[in-house]
Amino acid sequence: MLDLNFVAKNFDSVVARLSARGGTLDLSRFKELFAERKKLNVELESNQAKKNKAQELMKTDASKRAELGPEMKALGVVIKDTEAKLKVIEDELGELMMNTPNVPHETVPPGASEHDNQVVRTWGDKPTFTFQPKQHFELGEKLGLLDFERAAKVSGSRFAFSKGALARLERALTAFMIDEHSKKGYLEILPPYLVNRQSMTGTGQLPKFEADAFKTVGWGDTDEERRRSEYFLIPTAEVPVTNYHADEILEGPLPLKYCAFSPCFRAEAGSAGKDTRGLIRMHQFHKVELVMFEKPDRSMDALEQLTKDAASILEKLGLHHRVVLLCTGDMGFASTKTYDLEVWLPGQGAFREISSCSCFSDFQARRAKIRFRPAPGEKPQVVHTLNGSGLAVGRTVVALLENYQREDGTVKVPDVLVPYMGGLTELKPLGSA
Repeated sequence: MLDLNFVAKNFDSVVARLSARGGTLDLSRFKELFAERKKLNVELESNQAKKNKAQELMKTDASKRAELGPEMKALGVVIKDTEAKLKVIEDELGELMMNTPNVPHETVPPGASEHDNQVVRTWGDKPTFTFQPKQHFELGEKLGLLDFERAAKVSGSRFAFSKGALARLERALTAFMIDEHSKKGYLEILPPYLVNRQSMTGTGQLPKFEADAFKTVGWGDTDEERRRSEYFLIPTAEVPVTNYHADEILEGPLPLKYCAFSPCFRAEAGSAGKDTRGLIRMHQFHKVELVMFEKPDRSMDALEQLTKDAASILEKLGLHHRVVLLCTGDMGFASTKTYDLEVWLPGQGAFREISSCSCFSDFQARRAKIRFRPAPGEKPQVVHTLNGSGLAVGRTVVALLENYQREDGTVKVPDVLVPYMGGLTELKPLGSA
């Protein structure tokens, strides 16, 4: 969440930058509360100063006690009343701030939608084919390695069974990504897949996006007991790994860098009708996540590095892709600046997102109460958090199927993955020799 004091001191600038996000963000109540907060703080400081002055006079001149006593009592009542009003304002502001997005960084381009995003750089060339390339789900089903029909029977829509070499490919990709990121200094961590409400709130998924989350049914005799005993299936490893340091003061050198493999669970409540076929938009998928904790003055540089680290996986896999800087209207709720990595899918004839790398400034850390000590003995400060997909494993499978397909329907395995595939060099129809 945003720092109330920072907002108060930079109110016009913050409002202007939040307004640049567009959408349905209503700042009218936001402005009213800050105006009332400022007025009450002025009154409180003025009356507190009068009370302090009266107390000093009474200390130095005993004869003033009888004269100033009633005034002191009246000031005490006024101060208590103002403090009560201020608490109501602060509580409402706190609740409002929980639903207010992060302020876009000054380097984020203005814009209303994905059409206003900026392509920063492109890597590699589009593959050429002597035949009409198929989409990944056509290839997977023809090879007998993807089964959506039985998954629908077992679970419903937006689920899939991967079989044989395709299941192994996903496992190979996961190990490959973790190994590559570990070489770059990311500490591998295997997180819990269920988290509590506080953790989901800490990274910004709650309260605003509860409809997009899967959660368990709590237990207990009261609503409060049931609420406290709820668990949420993680939408990304960002949630447990960022909250790994919740309520802590980081004492060692920064950055701290983690990589984590996990399944991810998303209700996709706002995506009805989108990508209904294939593996692009699933209720359950696998991902390798990169998470960083960095000093505020170095977080923008850290974002550039994290994005390069994620993109390096695509480069090693030989996949044509581009890096896109998101505009103000297309950014995520908690982000202050985001780069998307978009990989080329020949079957679709389009670029599709395969990773999103973001800096959240102190937005998440303020919610999760994560601070760092700049130097021994110095006052703790709120740390900056960053994360990005390194990469979404299922979407990488999609990219490999479409980019490495052959006319006969088989799929070449990239050379870097062959050792992880036990020497297997191609995906062939299930059951073939």
